[in-house]
Amino acid sequence: MRKFSGLLLVWMVTLGAMSHGYAQKGNQNQQREISIIPLPLSLQQQAGSFQLTPKTTIYVDPHDAELKLLAGMLVDQLNSVAGYKVPVEEKAGAHKKKNAIVLTKKQGVDSLGKEGYSLVVKPENIVLQAPEGGGIFYGLQSIYQLLPTQAEGSGSKGSISIPAVTILDKPRYSWRGMMLDVGRYFYPVDFIKKFIDYMAMHKLNTFHWHLTEDHGWRMEVKKHPRLTQIGAFRKGTQVNGPNQIDYRPHGGFYTHEQIRDVVAYAAARYVNVVPEIDMPGHTLAVLVAYPELSCTGGPFEMPLQWGIQDEILCAGNEKTYTVMTDVLSEVADLFPSPIVHIGGDEAPKKRWKACGKCQARIKSENLKDEHELQSYFITRMENFLLTKNKKIIGWDEIMEGGLAPNASVMSWRGIRGGIAAAKQGHDVVMSPTDFLYLDYYQNYAPLEPKAIGGLLTLERVYKYEPTPAELTPQEAKHIIGTQGNVWAEYIHSPEKVEYFAYPRGAALAEVAWTKPTLKNWDNFKKRLEKQYERYEDMGINYSRSAYNVLPRVAVNEKEKQATVTLETFYHEPVIYYTVDGSEPTLESLKYTVPFLVKDPSVIKAAGFRDGKRIGEVTVRHISDKDLKK
Repeated sequence: MRKFSGLLLVWMVTLGAMSHGYAQKGNQNQQREISIIPLPLSLQQQAGSFQLTPKTTIYVDPHDAELKLLAGMLVDQLNSVAGYKVPVEEKAGAHKKKNAIVLTKKQGVDSLGKEGYSLVVKPENIVLQAPEGGGIFYGLQSIYQLLPTQAEGSGSKGSISIPAVTILDKPRYSWRGMMLDVGRYFYPVDFIKKFIDYMAMHKLNTFHWHLTEDHGWRMEVKKHPRLTQIGAFRKGTQVNGPNQIDYRPHGGFYTHEQIRDVVAYAAARYVNVVPEIDMPGHTLAVLVAYPELSCTGGPFEMPLQWGIQDEILCAGNEKTYTVMTDVLSEVADLFPSPIVHIGGDEAPKKRWKACGKCQARIKSENLKDEHELQSYFITRMENFLLTKNKKIIGWDEIMEGGLAPNASVMSWRGIRGGIAAAKQGHDVVMSPTDFLYLDYYQNYAPLEPKAIGGLLTLERVYKYEPTPAELTPQEAKHIIGTQGNVWAEYIHSPEKVEYFAYPRGAALAEVAWTKPTLKNWDNFKKRLEKQYERYEDMGINYSRSAYNVLPRVAVNEKEKQATVTLETFYHEPVIYYTVDGSEPTLESLKYTVPFLVKDPSVIKAAGFRDGKRIGEVTVRHISDKDLKK
């Protein structure tokens, strides 16, 4: 282990020296540039390459069913590029075999943990070692990113070149998550599996499945069938403003069999599925089906408009706890995850304040107010799930009124809740809106599809640091990870999910996996160009808005002038612009620094590469009103 530790230090120093573009020694003409996302802990490119041919063999340790399954995944990966299937054989000590790819758990580097791996690609063979299957899987994702894309083309006579590299790698955080909101908009199982595939490709390991919402209940509950018979369907969907309803019936839910299928599919890709059953708020779909669980008795209708609903589960009604523990019992049976998300966010207390049963509960339990009543509610759910060997996580509102003893916190309203929870000794997943809400606009709104609002650029996601500097080293250990969230108020198709999730999901992956000292924004943008080609190969409807120009206008009212800043988010950007409303060309003004505008203007700008425009044209009007004239 001392030998491995010393070698790791040397490789880390090497990677730091080459972090601005993988500058390597040797014959550059014989080496293809390496582009792995997320960036490994250490990577050194060697001279030469391994040539994959129809005569190559994959070797795995004997009697290891997990490795055989992983080898099958590798066969499929290679077949998608090379067009032929490589055979798999069981053989001990195959690391010296020629023209071989070796997957082994023997002599793995223990310090890399259960998700780490070492990957050595030499001209004679490839050896992927890891202590556990998860590490092998992540090593396979790195091999996939060493393969040529369709744009690069394959070699001659069925030969595929894989650059020689030495990699030691492990993740920074144990929770590397993405959330998909199916409560507001239902997505079919086939797409859920694709979403998981995309996560796994980026070494993300936690799929947060937001299954219930005011606007839809998506999980079959055998004991309470009205939850899906009634609560899974609505008459229409708000598509823009509050009064813009499409009045197309929408709905759907996942059966127990489908959920088990998704969970197994994810597990095969080393993704843990964390279900969210929101409570006590965001439960109008429950109350439409079972109005007796409300404070007022209803009746209720499924909402068609977005927004926080006043209706909430009655915390003074014992039947509420019976139904919700019935639900959680089926959740515990369906999901192997050791943790369950119980929501806890945006729970208005208006109904509780006017409810005799809730007020009686506050009195009988010696609670101070409605916030402590929510804490009481959450703690009861926690205690029940502990009997099922499950812990809970909730949005940071679960801290109000006192945090349940064993609960983890998902900090979304900024980072203060996460800091407070970590200081109290609770585990935290950082997911603040300003950095990780992937339903926000990702560039200039007039060029983007409808979003809920806000601006979250690719660069802002990439530069996020999940562990706050004010935490002590001991407190910082409670920051177990980070997560991006895809909320579905205005995302009504799988294609739009992909557009909003990627490439920002790639930036999230590097935040979650890579040591912050190794991250470099310019280098990431360069590697992302190759990732775009992989997205093309996979048919992912990723956003190309990083190529568009984002204008920022700062008005000086005293001087009656504006300073205009133009930026894009691709590698080595070149921007040309005009101020007279004409289309930008290579003959237009080249943007280098922010410029002043003193009169009403129509600014048009676009990004260029190799003499051609590569993004859409951004148009920004600056009027007398803007200049305060």
